[in-house]
Amino acid sequence: MPELAELIRQRNFNGLKEILCGFPAPDIAEIFVDLKPDDEAVLLRLLPRELATEVFEYLPLDDQEKLLHALGSEQVAQILNDIAPDDRTALLQELPAAATQKLLALLSPEERKIATELLGYPKNSIGRRMTPRYVAIQQNWTVAEVFAELRKQNHKRDAMNQLYVTDSKGRLVDFRAPARHRGFAAADFGVGASGEPADFLRATDDQETAVAAFKKYDVTMLPVVDSGDVLVGVVTVDDVLDVAEREATEDIQKLGGVAALETSYLKTGIFEMVKKRAPWLAVLFIGEMFTSVAMQNYGGEIQEVVVLAFFVPLILSSGGNTGSQATSLIIRAMALQDVLLRDWWKVLRRELATGVLLGGILAVVGMARVFLWQFLHLAGPAGYGANYGMLSLTIGVSLVCVVLWGSLVGAMLPMFLRLIRLDPAVCSAPFVATLVDVTGIVIFFNVAKHILHL
Repeated sequence: MPELAELIRQRNFNGLKEILCGFPAPDIAEIFVDLKPDDEAVLLRLLPRELATEVFEYLPLDDQEKLLHALGSEQVAQILNDIAPDDRTALLQELPAAATQKLLALLSPEERKIATELLGYPKNSIGRRMTPRYVAIQQNWTVAEVFAELRKQNHKRDAMNQLYVTDSKGRLVDFRAPARHRGFAAADFGVGASGEPADFLRATDDQETAVAAFKKYDVTMLPVVDSGDVLVGVVTVDDVLDVAEREATEDIQKLGGVAALETSYLKTGIFEMVKKRAPWLAVLFIGEMFTSVAMQNYGGEIQEVVVLAFFVPLILSSGGNTGSQATSLIIRAMALQDVLLRDWWKVLRRELATGVLLGGILAVVGMARVFLWQFLHLAGPAGYGANYGMLSLTIGVSLVCVVLWGSLVGAMLPMFLRLIRLDPAVCSAPFVATLVDVTGIVIFFNVAKHILHL
């Protein structure tokens, strides 16, 4: 980077071109990210046309947008016409409508038609992730006719690892890899079809369904059809990986009690970050207010046995942490389809057993803590009083109850949200912890009332 920066300052274009052309496109894109948009524009102009287009495709969307402003109209038109249709759609859909229209005007009639069609699909649908660059052959063709079509479509060489078989109306019948298919060995062998239904995606389906489909079928490319089963494009695994990464990032952010960020952390402005985090914090703050209200309702019990107040944080944190664990595990299991709604009874039974065991472990530790502090005189001159044994039992029983409750709430709440067709990730770990805090106070003091006869 220091060498490149110095060459840019000296305007040593020959040296810059020689260095950059020695790197693959992904590495050049990584270098560009650390540069100013004007410097990026200078370097992009130095690269051969094909390499420049490939580098542009690897840049983050924010950098692509800034680079378009820094480049001249002629080079912008060149790049937009050359990049893959799915990458171009990803860029255009993030721009304001006026900017998108200006850029569409720079495209050739053929590419403008493709771009308009892809943008016509719903946002976050598979249609916006697909590319129409595929090779289709008809099921009644001979292999000689197939080879003639392949020579005609030679400019789509990258798309020839899968050939898509359609009927006379363009409906998908089958797809196959020509290099592995013995039928292509004989020039007079008809293409036909395998007789098995082809695996495909629907253009209007949510793009998240593509992730599950690629995992299920273990492929690198899947065809996309419209409502009439007509083949309209293909989706490749690199686009699906982008979707999987984005969806996982959104879920993790929601689990932390933050609205999903539109851009990366460092590129999100301070005010935008506050806007994403403040609503959840306000909700959690209001929720914690109910904790203090609940404690006020048990003011008499606290005055009678002041030592109970010392154990409130211990009880609440144990329940909240257990609930957060259960929530994180169940949400991730649901995202991986390891747990389905019909498995709610299995989840309930598992969390009942797990909650009791976890609560029992913490109860032993909590009770031991009371006895240890009492005998080592770490609880003050008076210790925990004459009834420290009953206090220890209160702590133990409360921990079992609160931890069990936290496990059940943390596990079942995401499943309830899925049942009412809401995103389970909305059930964030802080939200569950706050909910268990409020109810944990009630559980703790009710246990204390019955055991200590308050």
